[in-house]
Parts: sequence; structure tokens; C-alpha cells
Amino acid sequence: MEYNIIHNEEKSRFETEVEGLLSLVDYRKRGNVFLVTHTEVPLRLEGRGIAAALTKALLDHIRKSGYKVCPICPYTKIYIQRHPEYEDIVAEHEE
Repeated sequence: MEYNIIHNEEKSRFETEVEGLLSLVDYRKRGNVFLVTHTEVPLRLEGRGIAAALTKALLDHIRKSGYKVCPICPYTKIYIQRHPEYEDIVAEHEE
């Protein structure tokens, strides 16, 4: 299923609304690195691939823009492990 995913730069997140409920992936930008901090899908919407669609949109944006990603969020880490085509844009995490 396709979702209408929006890059809400003002709130530093990618988001989509399904059945009136908001799902999102939050990030912080540090230089040329997106630190992905949180993925949230309401319980009622779980299992529909929404988190995967949001994460893919975020990672595709990062790649297209020439940035790197630092996956702090456990979901994003697992997503990249399962989709090694994104490993080339992973940056080392520096806190």
C-alpha cells in the first residue's frame, strides 16, 4: 500500500496520516547527518508497513540529498540491517 508521506521540515520528521491517526519518523540534523531518533505508528495501524514506508522515504531523501544517516532509533537500525542497500549512507554516531 502507498501512503501520502510528507517531509515536515519544520518539525524535523517524515509523517503520514492514516484513518485520522498520525505516524512519523523523527530526526535531528547535525551538519550533513540525519540522526534518526524515533519511529511512531499508532497501535491500531501496526502491521500495515507504515513504519517501513516512512523509513524508506526518509532514507531515500537522505541519499538523494547527499547526506548521511545515523540510526539511533532501534526500528531504523533494524530496517537498514534488512535493507543493506542503505549501508553506504550510514555515518558513525558521534554524541
